[in-house]
Amino acid sequence: MPLDVAALEKGCGTRVRTADQLCGQELDRYREALATGLPVTVSCTLQAPLFEEIADELGAEERVAFAKIRETAGWSSEAAQAGPKMAALLAAAAELLPVAGTVPLESRGVALIYGRDEAAIEAGRRLAEHLDVTVLLSRPGEVAPLHRNEFPVLQGTVRGATGHLGAFELRIDDYALPAPSSRTRLVFGPGRDGAVSTCDLILDLTGGTPLFPAHELRSGYLRADPRDPAAVERTVMAASHLVGEFDKTRFIDFRGDLCAHSRSRITGCTRCLDVCPTGAIASAGDSVAIDPYICAGCGSCAAVCPTGAANYALPPADALMRRLRSLMRAYRAAGGADAVVLFHDGDHGEPLIDALGRYGEGLPAHVLPVRVNEVTQLGPEVLAALFAYGAAGVRVLVRARPKHDLDSLHRTVALGRTLADALGYGAGSDAPTVALIETDDPDLLGSALRAGRPGQTTATPAGFVPVGGKREMLRLAFREMHAAAPAPVAAVPLAAGAPFGGLNFRTEDCTLCLSCVGACPTHALTDSADRPLLAFEESLCVQCGLCAATCPEDVIDLTPRIDFEAWAARRRVVKEEEPFCCITCAKPFGTRATIERVIGKLRERHWMFSGEAGEQRIRSLMMCDDCRVEAALNQGFDPHAVPPAKPRTTEDYLREREAAERLQS
Repeated sequence: MPLDVAALEKGCGTRVRTADQLCGQELDRYREALATGLPVTVSCTLQAPLFEEIADELGAEERVAFAKIRETAGWSSEAAQAGPKMAALLAAAAELLPVAGTVPLESRGVALIYGRDEAAIEAGRRLAEHLDVTVLLSRPGEVAPLHRNEFPVLQGTVRGATGHLGAFELRIDDYALPAPSSRTRLVFGPGRDGAVSTCDLILDLTGGTPLFPAHELRSGYLRADPRDPAAVERTVMAASHLVGEFDKTRFIDFRGDLCAHSRSRITGCTRCLDVCPTGAIASAGDSVAIDPYICAGCGSCAAVCPTGAANYALPPADALMRRLRSLMRAYRAAGGADAVVLFHDGDHGEPLIDALGRYGEGLPAHVLPVRVNEVTQLGPEVLAALFAYGAAGVRVLVRARPKHDLDSLHRTVALGRTLADALGYGAGSDAPTVALIETDDPDLLGSALRAGRPGQTTATPAGFVPVGGKREMLRLAFREMHAAAPAPVAAVPLAAGAPFGGLNFRTEDCTLCLSCVGACPTHALTDSADRPLLAFEESLCVQCGLCAATCPEDVIDLTPRIDFEAWAARRRVVKEEEPFCCITCAKPFGTRATIERVIGKLRERHWMFSGEAGEQRIRSLMMCDDCRVEAALNQGFDPHAVPPAKPRTTEDYLREREAAERLQS
């Protein structure tokens, strides 16, 4: 493949030396580079195991990164123009990403094989040497008994299952033991419902409905169609290795103090609960709880979380955006233009790109592939930052038949496209600014990437360095995207349910009770310790609706949008009133509108506030708490001294009946 050394030097900002056999005769040059103590980027992954072994010997494994520029750039019909792309991929790979934390899993090899016929028993025979096996048959037919009871064979139907590798619990109905005297077929005794069983792993060979949602993502749960011998073989082999201690990645860093799920038993934001495919997220009072043992790392919760409470850790949002910043800066510095960033995962996207490079035309020179752990982890802050950095478009490669629901990713893509189109990005193009490519065919992938011509990009690319949490990154990316926009607008309306927007206040009916301030989880609504006022900062609002649900006067409406001017402005005062001062000690204790409204509703309308005594009690409402107590004691007011009601007699009822009859006649 051709190497544009000049473009590489411009993009990477350093002198480039090429090699012919860096993994062979010139391997000492790699050792010399490691000996400098500086970070090292290797532009090939074919011999990555060899390079990693040498780095491990020298204690430099944390300083080595790999970039795949052959399959993604050099093997292409446009390889001669791929110099800027190679420079960008090398610069991005040099941004070392932090290592995510882990949680421990332990499996002692207690396995339940769940099936219907001899296929389950045969799997039990093969695994009995490696695992502690129990076979459970659901509504079995003619099943021959074992000649030697090497493992239990039971009858039962699983009605519910919870847990993960090392900690499964099953609820079983029709549970029964086989009769030892079974001759030609297994004969089971009377069944009972409600049995409970625990195990470390489950091998499901029933061919029926999976025991778990998004079952392919549940650690320790293996499933195969018993009619597919090859699938059964792969599953049995995988099960035989699930014994011992394992480290599972903790994919989500969660901060409950930022969660907008609930306040005062009023439900607000449920976005993460709605999109989690494995059921790893559950309501836990004012916030949610994420089970790291069940979480499969799809990242949908982090992508839709508007507060930053759920932050993806592989890598964090700011680390991914720093890598994208290096990618785009190097591409422009090397002379590249009209970059389209292609996000893909390792299991599906990388093999497709490799096949396209080896056997097809390869990726176009302006398409910059970026591998992420899961494409569903992408949030709107990533898309906004790319356009601010100068991208012409964004594509996300997904399976034609995804493993789980992609609704959250579709919404993220739609939001990114709405913002990009409204701000003038992509103008003049016949291709969408942001789009999904749903295919399992490398040739179709290549055709989709070559379709359409790039549209307008920013004339002044942003250079901001992303640092901070997800919410801070989102606010910064939106602001920079607007500042760099080819055709900026003040605000962009969004569809109902969007996680960004403002609030419409009917201030004439607001009593400044400040219930909304207490309910707001993001502090978008605040008050003041000095004066009775309500203030609002739109960039912090996540449209959870807790303020509107809590407001006793029902004066708050949600307005989904992104108002860039409001996001850039300071906190604005929604309503402010003069404080009402105590008529005795002059201490401010409430708002004038509230006190006057209460007095207007009570005067001459309630027996306690009528007449001369009532006026004294009206005056007590104009006092602070301390003075009001003192006045009540001095007046000897008894709140239970209700005037006795006049007794009603039979004559009263007859008189009312006669009056009603006269009116009808």
